[in-house]
Amino acid sequence: MSKKILICLVIAALMLTAVGSAAAQSGGPIEPLTPPPSVETGELVDETPHLWFVELESTPAVEGTSLVTLAREKTDFRAAAKKAGLVYRERFAFNTLWNGLSIEISPAELPKLARLPGVRAIWPVIKISMPVTEQPINPDLYTALAMTGADVAQSELGYTGAGIKVAIMDTGIDVDHPDLGGDGVARNDSELFPTARVAYGYDFVGDDFNADDTSPSYNPVPSPDPNPDDCQGHGTHVAGIVGANGTVKGVAPDVTFGAYRVFGCEGSTTADIMIAAMERALADGMDILNMSIGSAYQWPQYPTAEAASRLVNKGMVVVASIGNNGANGVYSAGAPGLGQKVIGVASYDNTHVLLPYFIVNDAKIGYVPMTYSGPVPTSGTLEIEYVGLACAPLSVDLTGKAALASRGTCSFATKAINAINAGAVAVVVHNNVPGVFNGTLGAPIDGITPVVGISLADGLYIRAQTPPVYMTWTDQMDSFPSPTGGLISSFSSFGLSPDLALKPDIGAPGGNIYSTYPLEKGGYANLGGTSMSSPHVAGAAALLLQAKPKTPPHKVRDILQNSADPKMWWGNPGLGYLDNVHRQGAGMLDIDDAILATVKITPGKISLGESEVGPSRQVINIENKGPRTVIFDITYENALSTGGVITPSYWDSDATVTFSRNTVVVPPGLSIPVIATITPATYPDYGQYGGYIVFTPRDGGQVYRVPYAGYVGDYQAIKVLEPTPYGLPWLSKLVDGSFYNQPDGATYTLVGDDMPYFLIHFEHQSRLMRLDVYDAVTGRYWFNALTEEYMPRNSSATGFFAFAWDGTTSVAGKKVFIVPDGQYVVKLSVLKALGNPFNPAHWETWTSPVITLDRP
Repeated sequence: MSKKILICLVIAALMLTAVGSAAAQSGGPIEPLTPPPSVETGELVDETPHLWFVELESTPAVEGTSLVTLAREKTDFRAAAKKAGLVYRERFAFNTLWNGLSIEISPAELPKLARLPGVRAIWPVIKISMPVTEQPINPDLYTALAMTGADVAQSELGYTGAGIKVAIMDTGIDVDHPDLGGDGVARNDSELFPTARVAYGYDFVGDDFNADDTSPSYNPVPSPDPNPDDCQGHGTHVAGIVGANGTVKGVAPDVTFGAYRVFGCEGSTTADIMIAAMERALADGMDILNMSIGSAYQWPQYPTAEAASRLVNKGMVVVASIGNNGANGVYSAGAPGLGQKVIGVASYDNTHVLLPYFIVNDAKIGYVPMTYSGPVPTSGTLEIEYVGLACAPLSVDLTGKAALASRGTCSFATKAINAINAGAVAVVVHNNVPGVFNGTLGAPIDGITPVVGISLADGLYIRAQTPPVYMTWTDQMDSFPSPTGGLISSFSSFGLSPDLALKPDIGAPGGNIYSTYPLEKGGYANLGGTSMSSPHVAGAAALLLQAKPKTPPHKVRDILQNSADPKMWWGNPGLGYLDNVHRQGAGMLDIDDAILATVKITPGKISLGESEVGPSRQVINIENKGPRTVIFDITYENALSTGGVITPSYWDSDATVTFSRNTVVVPPGLSIPVIATITPATYPDYGQYGGYIVFTPRDGGQVYRVPYAGYVGDYQAIKVLEPTPYGLPWLSKLVDGSFYNQPDGATYTLVGDDMPYFLIHFEHQSRLMRLDVYDAVTGRYWFNALTEEYMPRNSSATGFFAFAWDGTTSVAGKKVFIVPDGQYVVKLSVLKALGNPFNPAHWETWTSPVITLDRP
């Protein structure tokens, strides 16, 4: 449960820091036209989990360990826990993809848990919120399919995903939906399952399950049943993108679905339930698994990422959203999308939006009704008059007319009120930047007057007409270009992975997507998020497997990456910079090119690590599977870099790539190696850089690319225990559910919650964390209180994790010491990501105030 500190600490929102000219060169930061979204932070918030994975010694069954051995290890753990007096509740036991258990336990019991024999590691079971999806402006799924070539793969190449089984791990699927094979009769809990299209699945949680302990509907106890019907909607929307076939047509409209429900009707789920669903999908023989969910700020070693990668080893293509934490800065990508063999997917905005329109001089003007607008007419003609900003009372007579105002300076409500007071019977506000917008009046004005927003271009068009100008309302809708179409979505998470692996892997449309929704909720809905981009790739994988059925699952990512198309920087596409490789991966999915490709280039991506090691030599193999010799010219193109540990600034790049040969001739049936020497970028500080090695055929055929990315300088220069305005780390007391700082030290009885708690903020991911105990007077070492590996970073500058010390220590997790009453200090040590444990410079430390143990 989140505990808020009884101190209100309000700090400024994380803001993009960028100075210099928009087209700066030679290391100058580059400003976006409009700032990206940021995360506001306030009170300190405890992000410590109360559920934990317990990883046991042996590898799981998919890696060869016998079920007898795995069962014995769990029996031994339970016996050891009982002997040690460990207070816990077991939730799940895992054998197939991951060896261990998940348990509920108090943070005060963690040291005891970590010391039990047979425990290889402990990991937090992350609480995973139902993916937050935007409610965009009536988007169009068809244009999203056209962005990836899925329309071509269907209509011209004839692939539909027939015979491919796709698992959807999500909120379930509305099996009644006619676009998903149902009979079109809305039912709250359908009796149709299984159907011909939703033929597999399981409900792991039940309708009432909700792992969010801050919610009034909190109910952490799953109530599984065999029917994975969807009462929330997210999973049905995702499934429709993969394979709807009706009013909406998905990427692969003839796939067979498996519905693995891990969310209730609202709220959150947990990472251990995800692993249980993965094991069920494997048992059901699914070909592809889509997971439009995940845990931000994690490592590729996190249990869900490890389990997902093992699924690939067992023959399943695994696709996962990279996350919607773009506002939380770099290193925010989530597990399982971070998994070594998982295809982690970024999001691009759709190219078009579907809008109602009115007509001015035969031109269609798409509009969006503002929140709290009066009803918008579907017929009738009005004179429309431009009134400027309309931020002050208007002197013109607008009786019976529509007012056209410019956006800016004052609120939409102020503009509308001033126009209405001048007699206007409709108010139109045009944008002051490209594109249409969702506006709000804040509250109803009169409940009668329609107030709508239009694009800047349309506003300027109306203003350019010779008065009098007339507008005619219609009851029609049409597709209009989106100004951010084809650019990375503002919410899409940044990589790299904390081990500097290149993530995300690829991107697809996810902003502004129209798809299926439960019939009880209207049948169709407009949503946006990386949740919507991931199923585009899962559906594309189904088309690829149908077209090339002998493709090994671990090769699918390489094939898709080879043919992807990187896009321009979202911040100012006119400058001509490619967007960050650690934001878009290989680029936009291009499935028809991937299916038609006759050349395979490996590796599909290059992770360069830290640049302090100097230039990197990479062997790239070009394999020609076509009938004719291909001649490639080999070049490279840098993408934008970012600087900063969390909040990114944007920079050009001086990385260079040279090749052992600039032209390569590849006869049919042969594979030719080329050596690429990549000299890393030299700026900015704490930077991530990247680019693309480009293979251009001289016959004008398909262009192939391999993305590369790395870190500028010494990765261990990033501070993990970054000083904070509120003085973390803290030695604390826990009283009535709230923590209190003890900067001058404190006395603890070790009874109940009266034990030392250490509140630690992680600015960046850490490879290892240790709490070691020393006598405060003599300096004698009293051994280790707690050790944890692969620590995630906190979600914001106000987040922290709390760790308790129960008065005992151990040597190498084995021999246990009861530390006698007296005065002690605890030394916190964190090993930086990719740090060398034998290099003191790769560690950060903090020593607590004096802790007095005084047992009753």
